[in-house]
Amino acid sequence: MIAFGPVPSRRLGRSLGINNIPYKICTYSCPYCQVGRTRSYQVARTSFYEAERIAHEVGERVWKVRQSGESVDYLAFVPDGEPTLDLNLAAAIQRLTQLGIRIAVITNASLIWREDVRAALMAADWVSLKLDSAIETIWLRINRPHRSLKLRNILQGMLEFKKNYRGILATETMLIRGLSEQNENLNAIAAFLGRLQPAIAYLSIPTRPPAERWVLQPSEETLARAHQILGREVQRVEHLIGYEGNSFAFTGNPEEDLLSITAVHPMREEAVNELLQEAKADRCLVHGMLERGLLVETSYEGKKFLIRKFPKTK
Repeated sequence: MIAFGPVPSRRLGRSLGINNIPYKICTYSCPYCQVGRTRSYQVARTSFYEAERIAHEVGERVWKVRQSGESVDYLAFVPDGEPTLDLNLAAAIQRLTQLGIRIAVITNASLIWREDVRAALMAADWVSLKLDSAIETIWLRINRPHRSLKLRNILQGMLEFKKNYRGILATETMLIRGLSEQNENLNAIAAFLGRLQPAIAYLSIPTRPPAERWVLQPSEETLARAHQILGREVQRVEHLIGYEGNSFAFTGNPEEDLLSITAVHPMREEAVNELLQEAKADRCLVHGMLERGLLVETSYEGKKFLIRKFPKTK
């Protein structure tokens, strides 16, 4: 399922997600990833879905959402893997602009050193680039990149992209206890952001079940320290630490909605209950999906989550 939501986004308001990458093909295997461990490391750009199919499915979803009285602030490429691996990304963005809704791409920036990737992202209204570290040894541990990737190329590619991009450029830095919260790392990130000068630099923490259970949130003191350090170089620094809310859209089929959302966006128990209430469905629907192996229930930081269960690869 390519289109899902809208879901509440702490960055983009009401965001209709676009899942343009099959599960879980990525250039990184970040231990904090909410989608799980990377199953297929890949750096070669590939045609996964035709741009026409993406535009058609997103257009249908937008129509259903509007028919149900819901609103959409952004169409966001936030898939089960790295969105810029999609060779059809530029063509898909071009077709989606006809819907008259702003387009966002949330990327780990690993392929931003490629000229064709930078060209594809130029057409988006809002682009977020991942920057968890500007130090190679820490980058290797926190992002676990494909062996062919080089951090220096990625950083240079980000600077090249900023030169010509006319949309809103954001960066996002994940803070993990004991892994990326050191002053050395934060100072290096701040120094690079001082050169990049994004419109906004986000500091995030794990708020959903991570790929690796040992991943822990940093302390409040760390968050305050990180904000202060980055704030010396960037005018606008914001935390992405709060719960985004339960206002997930219901479009007529609660099972379909739960499967499409939880494929890329683990849902807290209270959010699931609100969606069921809006759909006039009871908890038996979820119990049935758990029994059929469609969903998995897990816990993180004292909260229960539902995640879509994917078949094991052979």
